[in-house]
Amino acid sequence: MSTDADTFDYGDTLSRPFWEAAARKELVMQQCATCGNVQFYPRPMCLECRGTDLGWTAVSGDATVYSMTTVHVQIDPDLVPPYVVALVDLDEGPRLLTNIDGDVEIGVRVRVAWRDRDDAPPLPVFEPA
Repeated sequence: MSTDADTFDYGDTLSRPFWEAAARKELVMQQCATCGNVQFYPRPMCLECRGTDLGWTAVSGDATVYSMTTVHVQIDPDLVPPYVVALVDLDEGPRLLTNIDGDVEIGVRVRVAWRDRDDAPPLPVFEPA
């Protein structure tokens, strides 16, 4: 991958660990040290117990398609229609908005895959398991 982690604009300190892990093609989520809740997207406190002792943990990348739609309008040069946008429920709990590569239906098992990008860390997408 040609992306240099020192030149990518991570946007904020909360999401930096997510994108640093993505550069290694590792899917990580925040986990509360107090109650064990796993959450995504990154926040300064736990959604379950309001605790602030949050760390990062690798997740399996295994999920189930909760909802999906096929987009037929091109809104970005990198997203050539038709493409699938889906909500997937990760086995660890969080629901993630993502793209699906391949044919799936609601309720189908999927797993994380990585879409390489020239100017940023790889993007987590999902494919049929």
